[in-house]
Amino acid sequence: MVSKEMWALGANRSVIRDLFEYGLRQAAVVGPENVFDYSLGNPSIPSPPQVNDAVRAILADTDSVTVHGYTPAIGDFATRKAIADDLNQRYAAGVRPENLFICCGAAPGLIAVFRALAATPQAEFIAIAPYFPEYKPFVDCAGGKLTVVPADTEHFQINLDALAERITPNTQAVIVNSPNNPAGTVYTAETLTALGKLLDSRAAQYGHPIYILADEPYRELVYGGVEVPFIPNLYRNTIVCYSYSKSLSLPGERIGYLYVPDGAQDSAELYAAIAGAARAGGHVCAPSLWQKVIARCAGLRPDLAAYDRNRRTLQSALTAMGYRMASPDGAFYLFIQAPGGDDVAFSEKAKAKNLLVVPGTGFGCPGWFRICYCVSPEMIQRSLPAFQALIGK
Repeated sequence: MVSKEMWALGANRSVIRDLFEYGLRQAAVVGPENVFDYSLGNPSIPSPPQVNDAVRAILADTDSVTVHGYTPAIGDFATRKAIADDLNQRYAAGVRPENLFICCGAAPGLIAVFRALAATPQAEFIAIAPYFPEYKPFVDCAGGKLTVVPADTEHFQINLDALAERITPNTQAVIVNSPNNPAGTVYTAETLTALGKLLDSRAAQYGHPIYILADEPYRELVYGGVEVPFIPNLYRNTIVCYSYSKSLSLPGERIGYLYVPDGAQDSAELYAAIAGAARAGGHVCAPSLWQKVIARCAGLRPDLAAYDRNRRTLQSALTAMGYRMASPDGAFYLFIQAPGGDDVAFSEKAKAKNLLVVPGTGFGCPGWFRICYCVSPEMIQRSLPAFQALIGK
């Protein structure tokens, strides 16, 4: 026999991956130039050249046993120091290498935090719609319950009144994903400060901390001078989960980190619990080679010119057609209101034209759909007639 819960996760695949794989099959039938795939957030700009330079230098200058051997489970000290130095230079945050845990991308880091904080079978975690769909299986498998705050579809900030109604004595953390997947919006300092005050008030009432879990793989992907606040500087009970998948275009290399500030309540106990949860999940250490690369490249920033051109092209063209969308200040997504109001039906109509867009229902926000603009500008131009046909005159 197999676990019914695990079978369900494997059998009911992600709609994003299904669309992506459909696009690959359809490209073989109609030609890749006739498939307009906006489904998957796979970076389309190359890594900074210094990344490949670092890989070559490490392989040339370091003995093979060291390059490919184990590091400490929490991560190589030089890597953690390089990350701490970068964060301190940017945010004056007082980060020490001992506050950092190197993980295999953001997903295992999130899972370790959920497992570390699921202290009782009643543990609850709050997501703010629209939210990354994988939060639910991550929380479920950690033994917790995911509660969802409805989306603020006017400004795509946080509906604090709705959030306040959903905080209970069992609430362990609120997940904050900014810049947001799928909306592309950035939570303002005012929004986050108000959130911190609310959580401090409830924590005092319930007698235990309520953490912000800041899921930040898109922190560097912002446009037009928009500021992404460093949440630990606004709210001390913050845990940061970061990945280099988007900022350095390294999604397949699986490298990121967790940051537990000294100022967070029960900081040492929390860090140890996260390390223990990672251990229970089979974590030995993140890939050694890529830890060494990050030690040399932690201060690099992406060149966003190509994404920004795509963003502005699509926003201008689709707005002119009559589409309404969230303010795309960050990440590489547009979140667009579905004509007719039924996002699933709209996605199917688009699919018939080989235009692949992701329904918002899976993100907890029905009536909207997501497109990823990490694509070629040529594909954008070829796809515009399909968008126009779907919305009509």
